[in-house]
Amino acid sequence: MRIVVVGPGAMGCLLSAFLSKTQQDLWLLDKDKERAVRINQQGIIVEGISGEWQARVKVTADVNDIKNSDLIILAVKSYDTHQVCISIKPLIGEETIVLTLQNGLGNIETIGEIIGQDKVIAGVTNQAATLLAEGHIRHAGVGETIIGRVDSRIPVGLRQIREIFNKAGLPTKISRDIKSLLWSKLIINVGINALSAITRLNNGKLIEFEGTRRILREVVMEAIRIAKRKRIKLIYDDPLAKVEAVCEATATNASSMLQDILRNKRTEIDSINGVVVRLGQELGIPVPVNSVLVDLVKTIEASYNLKAS
Repeated sequence: MRIVVVGPGAMGCLLSAFLSKTQQDLWLLDKDKERAVRINQQGIIVEGISGEWQARVKVTADVNDIKNSDLIILAVKSYDTHQVCISIKPLIGEETIVLTLQNGLGNIETIGEIIGQDKVIAGVTNQAATLLAEGHIRHAGVGETIIGRVDSRIPVGLRQIREIFNKAGLPTKISRDIKSLLWSKLIINVGINALSAITRLNNGKLIEFEGTRRILREVVMEAIRIAKRKRIKLIYDDPLAKVEAVCEATATNASSMLQDILRNKRTEIDSINGVVVRLGQELGIPVPVNSVLVDLVKTIEASYNLKAS
């Protein structure tokens, strides 16, 4: 199977490194030609809970080098999904499957509009990684990856992907209710990402301080109220306890949004806490704490070039 991982960020590098352990034809697709050359030469360096090791992966910024694919894994920011889907269209064949393991909501719909809904599968992963430098990551959290189709079908291709991920050392299961999983993961991201980005605290520290723990609980409860109004069944009996457990399990990890802030990059706030704010407005449900976090993150983004005098 020819697998293409799109995006050399923390998760893209982590997935590529582990999938390189299988006998698949693996490629990492970058948008930066020079960076692709550098990562191709040095390989992907991994440290952290899975040890210190290096993986050799074919890296390119030119889809013509790859020509076609059986599985494309999107590990790019949600705001890049539309453009990335256009750029990978030459790789799409009749049997190609596109797997999104991205944060937030809306990616499935965007991919489906451009590539075809029948080709899309979605997933959530509890693996966590921090990007230390180009092609160099810290593996900061281990957990299940769960994949599935929106229409609940389980075709052969989906089972093959599960087998490849498991063989690579990425414990993976299939779910018939991926919508519930995506919402459950959204609530975890709602609780952790923006708050960690604003405070610049690693995940575990968020529940060590009374103030951040209280804010975390408030934003999570607002998101839970939205999910209940939309009659979405969450997979956790106690979603709030699950968010706090994820903080503990990934204690040393810098959330993806914190990593973006530290690098003066655009964040995915619109597809995470921003989703809660928009739905709250549509449904008439107050979401004041999420609204404040969205405003603060957007202010940080807008003021990267300003320094206090």
